[in-house]
Amino acid sequence: MKGKRRDFIKQGMATAAGLSMGQLPSIRTTSTPNISSYVRDGGMQLCLAYFWGIEPHKVALARQMGVLGAVGGISPGMAGMPEEKNYELKVIKAVKEAWEKEGLQLRVIEGPPSLYTKTKLGLEGRDEEIENFITFLKNIGSLGIDTVCHNWMPVINWTRTNMEKKSRGDALVSAFDWKDIEHEPVITEYGELTHEKMWDNMEYFLKAVIPEAEKAGVKLALHPDDPPVDSIRGIPRIMTSVEAFKKMLDLYPSPSNGITFCQGSFASMGDENNGVDIPAAIEYFGKRGAIHFVHFRDVRGSKTRFEETFHDDGKTDMYKAMEAYYKIGYKGPLRPDHVPTMAGDSNQHPGYSTIGTLFAIGYIRGLIEGVNKANA
Repeated sequence: MKGKRRDFIKQGMATAAGLSMGQLPSIRTTSTPNISSYVRDGGMQLCLAYFWGIEPHKVALARQMGVLGAVGGISPGMAGMPEEKNYELKVIKAVKEAWEKEGLQLRVIEGPPSLYTKTKLGLEGRDEEIENFITFLKNIGSLGIDTVCHNWMPVINWTRTNMEKKSRGDALVSAFDWKDIEHEPVITEYGELTHEKMWDNMEYFLKAVIPEAEKAGVKLALHPDDPPVDSIRGIPRIMTSVEAFKKMLDLYPSPSNGITFCQGSFASMGDENNGVDIPAAIEYFGKRGAIHFVHFRDVRGSKTRFEETFHDDGKTDMYKAMEAYYKIGYKGPLRPDHVPTMAGDSNQHPGYSTIGTLFAIGYIRGLIEGVNKANA
């Protein structure tokens, strides 16, 4: 157990997708998306995440639920092009068409290509990365894919210290405890890194990319650092507060520069006595037109010690959160995120249990219906 708790760096969802997408079987169908499902969901685009390719069972359930949006990376292997660059038009087009054959629509690219350590740390070679990223934006825009979920977590990405903490009814959830990693060695190979440099690199990136995103009709949706701590092993983390997101938006105000409002990440910011008011934050960023994508989930705890929860068992008033999306008129993509692994399901991909996802979609749909009827 201790070994698993020490194995805290859980990065590379997009890498996992790239390695495995092409290895999974697929269900082919001639069915087409039913636009009435989007109307039923208050106009929001309910989606599921597919970081490990076209999972036949999950895809079949998604069609049956009428959750027809897909969120994932761009894997050449999924399209039978294992050696191709994943920012090229032919690869993106083939991946998009693979989803369409399943009756689903690729709505959000999460874990985009060519946005890596060189760009985030301002290392030699970042201009080439940025140029490739701009090519990617132009290509997805030409295909009608208009949302990209990215992050500013170099070297160490999404991080947990326990991937099998027991929750309600012994369901398994992920958890983070700063005490488990505070004595891990500092990473020194990138030289001296500061929060100021990270902000400078962010500004450099935004000034280069956002004008091109505007031309392509693409919205960038920045995900919070998760967990929202100041640094991990000497790698600074800057997207850790509501104020940080206000600063980021002010660096380059644009309809193409926005955020992924990950409720669990925002809810874990601050401490036990000074947390984030999630509905108020939704209303603030919504009024600025900055919410481009939503991760609907919840946690219990604060930034240095928290655990994931069932959607109905965390610290946030989820009804008021959904009501806030209603008030700002949010009509974009929304997906459940980091669900518990429930009895009878595998914990191979913690946070993405199929059964837990079914519970989450039912809960989200109930909230949407309740809010819509209460405000009709």
